[in-house]
Amino acid sequence: MNQLVRVRRPAGRGEARSGLAARLREPTQVVFLALLGLIAVGWVLVAFDGGQFLTMESVVGIQQRSAALGIVAIGQTLAILAGSLDLSVAYLISLTSLVAAEIMAGQDGNILPAIAAVLAISALVGLVNGLVITRLQVHAFIATLGVALIIKGIVDHLYDGPAGKVPESFQLLGYSRIGPIPISALLWAGVAVVAWFLLSRTRLGYRIYAVGGNEEVARLSGIRTGRVIVITHVLCSLCAGIAGLLLASRLGAGAPTVGTDGGYDLESIAAVVLGGTALAGGKGGVAGTVGGVLLLAVLDTIFNQLEVNSFVKDVVRGVVIVIAVAVYARRGMRRSQ
Repeated sequence: MNQLVRVRRPAGRGEARSGLAARLREPTQVVFLALLGLIAVGWVLVAFDGGQFLTMESVVGIQQRSAALGIVAIGQTLAILAGSLDLSVAYLISLTSLVAAEIMAGQDGNILPAIAAVLAISALVGLVNGLVITRLQVHAFIATLGVALIIKGIVDHLYDGPAGKVPESFQLLGYSRIGPIPISALLWAGVAVVAWFLLSRTRLGYRIYAVGGNEEVARLSGIRTGRVIVITHVLCSLCAGIAGLLLASRLGAGAPTVGTDGGYDLESIAAVVLGGTALAGGKGGVAGTVGGVLLLAVLDTIFNQLEVNSFVKDVVRGVVIVIAVAVYARRGMRRSQ
């Protein structure tokens, strides 16, 4: 008896693009619906408290508050999509703010050398992170935590407090705005657009998703998985360096605790998770991360206007993150059944 054998045709480029588009789009819908719901709840709560929620001041504040975290979270998204993560970003932000301020020394002519030095240091840290993970086979959590402690040791040894001086012209980056839109928000938007283009329109983007989805399959398909992971860590560290420059422009000087005080390591990971990017890698995208960052910024604005104490803030933020992860996990289970 002849048996009919069905041969599955390999997915074409168009099918691969549509599959990637689905992975980019789906979690985004959830986080932005949650963001709209949070804005509505915040509006009601603040109104009952006798205040006004979405004033011009609060809208500008949300944008400024989210810019530095948003830039770091974009870089963290790239690393997590490749199946990795970076815990060194907070200390790197502190280091780069100090390097930038000391090189600038209040002189306009030193701005470009300072930016170049910050980007070079950031790229070097990212390269070290990537090589330790890929060549020494150290788990990303341990590798980046170790690099974070090395940076902490350097900063603690060299600096006792704020150092350097940022010229007034560079401080415009942190405080100037075009109408209701701060320059810092435009910088964040530019970084997000570049990352979105990289993930959705370039070969490297497809490889990042492939490596994060299944590193062994990606390797057998001819992808140099180690190189992809190293590149994502370099890009993640560059984003942290840009955030360090932005925070230095706001402070007018470098600060050895500006990154850790802001909790940019765990906060950026939380924003990525809220945006629907899977911690295991291979699923999610920049648009969801933008929504996650805005959600955290709106939540902080509500807390500030209601004068909620810090303990309650942390509890509520933790509950929101757990609920978000649970929702994404249940949706994934239903699709797999």
